[in-house]
Amino acid sequence: MAKKTSFAGKSQADLAELEQKTRKDLFDLNFQHATRKLANTSELADKRKELARILTAKNQPTV
Repeated sequence: MAKKTSFAGKSQADLAELEQKTRKDLFDLNFQHATRKLANTSELADKRKELARILTAKNQPTV
């Protein structure tokens, strides 16, 4: 799981790319969970938190 500081130096384009990848991963995890093929369900919460961190970093004003 990525920490808040790992997103601090990223550009808006990098963050947008990370957001897209994370959303796809989250979709895949949700699909695996729905079909009962996801062994570690805590991955869902971790991925949601990572997405929230990315979105928070994207919405921070640039100084």
